[in-house]
Amino acid sequence: MKRETLSTGTPWEPVVGYSRAVRVGQFIFVSGTTATAPDGKIVGIGDPYAQAIQALKNIEAALLKLGASLNDVVRTRMYATNIDQWEQVGKAHGEFFKDIRPATSMVEVSRLISPEILVEIEADAVIDEESFSARFSPGPKGD
Repeated sequence: MKRETLSTGTPWEPVVGYSRAVRVGQFIFVSGTTATAPDGKIVGIGDPYAQAIQALKNIEAALLKLGASLNDVVRTRMYATNIDQWEQVGKAHGEFFKDIRPATSMVEVSRLISPEILVEIEADAVIDEESFSARFSPGPKGD
């Protein structure tokens, strides 16, 4: 099965040796994603809600580049450096997934890769079989 990787050029990807997302067939796995803007700066310093919003926008962008959307997400994992701020992180998640309702978890971690980062989110998606088949099955054979 074909394996496709997506890099977004963050400074950590080559150092750690990972991809923003990996697609294998119908499955897409989005790595822990933070509130990093395209210019590499952290969005929403000190604001877990703003950071969760940006992380989710980054996840959505990665999914779109690999042929999926938020509607295909079946599981998310949220990591927060202060679980007392769970409602702010959860509110952002709910705004993106209120009708999709993937399986999820939220846990507190002692810290993330940079002290300014308060939230990191992972996502797993499965592209529905009909959509997958329509997009990736071979076309009709010529005469």
